[in-house]
Amino acid sequence: MILTTYFRKFLHSNQSSGLLLLFCVVLSLILANSGAGNYFANILQTPLGPYSVSVWINDGLMAVFFLLVGLEIKREVVEGELSSVRNALLPIVAAMGGMVIPALIYAGFNYETEYSRGWAIPMATDIAFSLAIISLLGSRVPPAVKIFLAALAIVDDLGAILVIALFYTEQLHWNYLLFAAGILLLLILLNVFRVKKHIFYLIPGVFLWYFMHHSGIHATIAGVLLAFTIPTNASETAISPLEKLEQKLHFPVSFIIMPLFALANTNIIFNTGMAEGLLSTLGLGIIGGLTVGKVTGICLFSAIAVKMGISTLPAGSNWRHLVGIGFLAGIGFTMSIFIALLSFKGAPAVQDEAKFAILIASVLSGIAGFMLLKHGTKGETSDVPVQNCGKSV
Repeated sequence: MILTTYFRKFLHSNQSSGLLLLFCVVLSLILANSGAGNYFANILQTPLGPYSVSVWINDGLMAVFFLLVGLEIKREVVEGELSSVRNALLPIVAAMGGMVIPALIYAGFNYETEYSRGWAIPMATDIAFSLAIISLLGSRVPPAVKIFLAALAIVDDLGAILVIALFYTEQLHWNYLLFAAGILLLLILLNVFRVKKHIFYLIPGVFLWYFMHHSGIHATIAGVLLAFTIPTNASETAISPLEKLEQKLHFPVSFIIMPLFALANTNIIFNTGMAEGLLSTLGLGIIGGLTVGKVTGICLFSAIAVKMGISTLPAGSNWRHLVGIGFLAGIGFTMSIFIALLSFKGAPAVQDEAKFAILIASVLSGIAGFMLLKHGTKGETSDVPVQNCGKSV
């Protein structure tokens, strides 16, 4: 069994971008806690046209990131690992467990507290970091397990997108929402009439972002809606407009947008009480959700699906592989920070506390997943029927 050329490039891209992300995280922490900290903070708040630099990064550039995520979701549903019900079932079920259990753990710690709004923070998985780590393991991990993690992370991101749209919308402005709906209808018609040139989608997409930004729904959702209207096909040989756009976006998203987001939003100022904050209900909810909830939810829901006979483990894998994947899925980082910023708007101190807990939890999860997959799965094979990896291998 071999990986497709596309998936090998995808893993390589995430390995490289993951290392760059790590560098930007460290640089951001150094800047925030040095003499340049105030200067760096002022740059982020500098007006650039109608919005600040920070808003352009978090609402503007991140919409492009969500456009890429949306393209990946649609491609997987139409022609990839999620196109077959049997292949899609396990990562979908596992992702559901990896969202529900962490959210319940967080809610258990923070029920009726000032932090209750952050219940979705530990639901997220960072695709770049998780795939970067698993790609470092090379042949120690079966190809089907790598594909399973990618599919799980994509489904996880879809769940996070829905949560942002449904639960982090403060007030709807119906006039802007109607304009956005009109633009979306235009994009759907372009798809129906088989318009293939990207420019005819991207220009209306800019207006869709503007109207979404003013409608009350987070502007990044515009990227996902735009992605779902880009034409594709189920062919493994013919490159569709969706795949062409996806290929064009991988470099700027992986090596410019995500590093900028990490640089702008990991600027945590360490103080004497921050370590104690990890033991607050906020810190325990985030760390418990990401380090314990993710792996528990993924393994529990997967075990139920396999036990019921509705799904099987990925080809050549065993339950230790799945536990290792569960820990890697606990690397919430980018998406978790993004949701934390939405959860605690106007409370920078709470945002910093949440970001620090996310950072610690992501490091612990990443180390646990890496060590388990590196040393804990040698010479073992699955003792249950294996899953055909379909078109992705």
